[in-house]
Amino acid sequence: MRKLTADYILTAAGAPMQKQVIVVDQAGKIVSIDPLDQHDPASVESHRGVLIPGFINTHCHLELSHMKGKVATGTKLIPFITNVVQFRDMPQEEILAAIDQADQEMYDGGIVAVGDISNKLDTLARKQDSAMRYYTFVEMFDFLQDAAAEQCVTNNLPVYEGQAQSGGNRRSAVPHAPYSVSKELFRRLNELNQGQGTVSIHNQETPPENELFEHKTGDFLQFYEGFNISLEQFSATGKTAIHYAMDQMDPRCRALFVHNTLSTPEDIAAAQAWAQNGAYWATCANANLYIENRLPNYQHFLDANAKMTIGTDSLTSNWQLSILEELKTIHRFQSYVPFSTLIQWATLNGAEALQFEEDLGSIEVGKTPGINLLTGLAGTGPDDFHFVAQTGVIRLV
Repeated sequence: MRKLTADYILTAAGAPMQKQVIVVDQAGKIVSIDPLDQHDPASVESHRGVLIPGFINTHCHLELSHMKGKVATGTKLIPFITNVVQFRDMPQEEILAAIDQADQEMYDGGIVAVGDISNKLDTLARKQDSAMRYYTFVEMFDFLQDAAAEQCVTNNLPVYEGQAQSGGNRRSAVPHAPYSVSKELFRRLNELNQGQGTVSIHNQETPPENELFEHKTGDFLQFYEGFNISLEQFSATGKTAIHYAMDQMDPRCRALFVHNTLSTPEDIAAAQAWAQNGAYWATCANANLYIENRLPNYQHFLDANAKMTIGTDSLTSNWQLSILEELKTIHRFQSYVPFSTLIQWATLNGAEALQFEEDLGSIEVGKTPGINLLTGLAGTGPDDFHFVAQTGVIRLV
């Protein structure tokens, strides 16, 4: 047994605690949380800082880890997508080595579970052996071509069926984004998922996305023309992109909307009302700055009591795969988000979004959430703690 205490314990499921001891067994399972004076001080590991649950990274593209530094910042989304297509193929040994390194980087940074987008089986071996848990989202797109939907599913079915499901890992078949998935492909994805699990979708990341659906104007018309793809059969809906997605997605699945940099209060309210088993909103702050140099307005989500989660996106669009660095960035640019709220976004909300909350996400007896120590925080207590450059994370369990 290990006995852990610190200046504060933030469980993500209740009020901050002081002078308490977390007792964990060899498997990392929490067997009790007791007052400090019930234990021999010599038997307790005492730390300066704040104990929190292990981080949950709800949006990553692990298979793109070999592309670190290969795509310029500030290009906006459509040129970014074009660059990803151009640089994606590399020698397989380089791809696999980068995947291994990125998985280790996330583990060392206190991450215990990852929601990962996959288009291939390159990450399979690492996920089977990883110390972290993975929810793999096998992503499909047919560029709004209903006639191409069936072939798209046929091509991607081996990737879907081959994903790791042992050791608590899970999978779903998911749409890429509203602007790249036809109604027919949405229907086929719904058939594969049968109303179960979590479905992730990139959402409202760039202004041309809404322009396409509201008016059939904007840069996506030129994007499709550049790939010789016709949008003749596509008609504007007169609504923002997320409404097209909701009209096609299965509301019985837990929904994970990713990026949401342009989501309005009306968009958020509509999605909250639509989702039967919860709408979750993954924010990838550093990736949003890397690609579009913009962030969501987090006040919209706070006002709606929306369940935010934290993602890193890929090393193609980020400088590192660190949940702590995402929290620092959010705090730097929109510091009104409370410290305890950010911790909940990074832990319990993420575990719920990936349907891992039975074991992960909060420091509670019976769970195996992992335990991180945050050090170097500024402030005198949880009510005014904030992240600074010196804030670090140490994985204890």
